[in-house]
Amino acid sequence: MDLWELVYIRNSIRLIMSLNQKLGRCGVYCGQCRAFTADVLDIATKFKKWVIQDYSWLKEADSTFDYDNFLEGLEWFTKSTCPGCRNATEGWCDVKKCEKIQQNEVDNCLVCEEFESCPLTDYQRKRYSYLFEHIKFIKKEGFERFLEEEERKAREGVRIQEIRDY
Repeated sequence: MDLWELVYIRNSIRLIMSLNQKLGRCGVYCGQCRAFTADVLDIATKFKKWVIQDYSWLKEADSTFDYDNFLEGLEWFTKSTCPGCRNATEGWCDVKKCEKIQQNEVDNCLVCEEFESCPLTDYQRKRYSYLFEHIKFIKKEGFERFLEEEERKAREGVRIQEIRDY
């Protein structure tokens, strides 16, 4: 193996590790979530700026509209980002209670043979039924190709909020 092949392999491993950080333990690709990508934060920041610049007159002109409270709400969104499921500390995720996940026997539910019957993935199976297609894709094309495909979709604007089942 020559130097260029080693460099290519190293860079490929880094890319895959980077993309894998965008994949929740449950198999949902966080890289396609508006909260993770900071889409909402960016839009709220712009919108707040526009409201202050163009609509400050509402503060005095319309008593039915709580201008300050509205700006407070926008401010909350300008500071609201999601660290991604791998880095989140909230305890609501049943998948993080999985012994295989905790002991790093499996990286995520998509590569676990028990996904379809595991009680810890009930939430995901009901709300993200497309995960079954992801499992088929991984079995056919491989995990690396799956991550690349999900990242491509994310770059093209696919968002889980638009493809989930609720």
